[in-house]
Amino acid sequence: MTSCQTQYLLMLLLSVGVSAVEVQRPRGVPLSKRQFYEEGKPFTCLDGSRTIPFDRVNDDYCDCKDGSDEPGTAACPNGSFHCTNAGFRPGFIPSSRINDGICDCCDTTDEYNSGAACQNTCRELGRKERESLQKMAEITKEGFLLKQQLIQEAKRGLEEKKAKQADIQIGKKDLETKVEALRTVKETAEQPEKEAKERHLKAWEEQKAVIQMEKDKAKMAEVLSELDDDADGSVSVAELLSHSELDPDSDGSFTEAEAQGLLGGVDKVDSVAFESVWNNIKDKYTSEQANTETPAEVETPGEEIRETPSDNDSEQYPEDDIPEEEEEDDEEDEEEDQDDGDYKQSPPPTQTPDKKDEDDEGTMPPFDQETQNLIDAAQEARDAFDEAEKALREVDDQVKNLEKEISFDFGPNAEFAYLYSQCYELSTSEYIYRLCPFNRMSQKPKFGGSETNLGSWGHWAGPEDNIYSLMKYEHGTGCWQGPNRSTTIKLTCGTETVVTSVSEPSRCEYLMEFISPAICQEPPSLDAALHGHEEL
Repeated sequence: MTSCQTQYLLMLLLSVGVSAVEVQRPRGVPLSKRQFYEEGKPFTCLDGSRTIPFDRVNDDYCDCKDGSDEPGTAACPNGSFHCTNAGFRPGFIPSSRINDGICDCCDTTDEYNSGAACQNTCRELGRKERESLQKMAEITKEGFLLKQQLIQEAKRGLEEKKAKQADIQIGKKDLETKVEALRTVKETAEQPEKEAKERHLKAWEEQKAVIQMEKDKAKMAEVLSELDDDADGSVSVAELLSHSELDPDSDGSFTEAEAQGLLGGVDKVDSVAFESVWNNIKDKYTSEQANTETPAEVETPGEEIRETPSDNDSEQYPEDDIPEEEEEDDEEDEEEDQDDGDYKQSPPPTQTPDKKDEDDEGTMPPFDQETQNLIDAAQEARDAFDEAEKALREVDDQVKNLEKEISFDFGPNAEFAYLYSQCYELSTSEYIYRLCPFNRMSQKPKFGGSETNLGSWGHWAGPEDNIYSLMKYEHGTGCWQGPNRSTTIKLTCGTETVVTSVSEPSRCEYLMEFISPAICQEPPSLDAALHGHEEL
């Protein structure tokens, strides 16, 4: 029996005037132990330690170790006195409080020989408690009715979710078929696109090679002219020595032997033989004209002019340089990366791939119309495939979310399902506490500051006979030199759904009081109350 049911049962007992019949027994003995105190018969200590004559019960001398022979006196330090409290709730007090001049029992029976001026307040206390219990009983009854509505709504919601799940699964199969068909279309369109772009790149590489060769020959002729000081159409060892930067070992001493070695072991080479010499010196040779240029004519690395890459740069080979299109969010990026076989989509191409070549061989010419048409067709196929694949991922997310909701433990009859995807707040003088059931619990300073995670949903944590009375939220933000924060949510029956209080009974461990009709239990009937009177 839960606490709510017990309180409701007690209210029924008080309201119908059920009270204990006065049964003769020694002072301080509860009715439940009356059978152990039979006048005229020897009394056995309740712990069984010894047996004494009955006239030594309540004789103000402690005979039993457990104090059971002195229920109505203060003789035993470990004894207890039973307050009958007619009209209110019976109770126990330590025997040391008997006749101490302070009224502890509302019926004044604990001060029978002290002379204290006590007043019997049991009837007034009983009246106030009946009013409180009556109010609580009404809340329990109304809350339980609301709970039944929540159960019905949860049943309807579950049926709707299952129907929606079935519809989505059908649509998902159609979408999977569409994605695979579009994948085939995309791959079919990408093959001729790839071949056409490779042809274009190959032609451009061949053209660059011719340009580079012509530039290299022109440079060689220019250098030959610069080195040929006597204009005899050849280069000698002496003429080569005028360029110290050509020193093979760069030791600061350019010798005739080293110069002769560069000339192939001879003293002089003509223009034909100079071609082999040029291959050995062109990386080190510094033009004489470079030393006479003005600063404005010298192009520094920082002044190098680079054109802004056009939108079509991604369409130029090598294909590995094609950048990926940015996805709308990180999650989609991760899912895209999982499919290594998928084409990495590039921005829509244009007819202006005028990218400056690093070796200054000019710019790669635009794609011819036939190649551009193939690129456009492949891009259109990629766009259609990406759109369908994105739609399929969204459907997968819907299916996962529905499966999670359908299988989640929302109580024996899913009465707590209405809390899902909802959040409730409590504002105090310093903080705003936010509870999102089955998700997380947080705390945020009221006047600015970052939010602190007080725990994420863990599990139902109530006792075995009432497991849904407590929620546990775990693994929150760590405390300074302490454990991670956690929160226990204590659910109480009520007609509203509201957070009533938050406390921190232990460091980094929070306790929240949360009212909900979903926790309300069915009130016991009057017959059950009367039958359970023995328990009270």
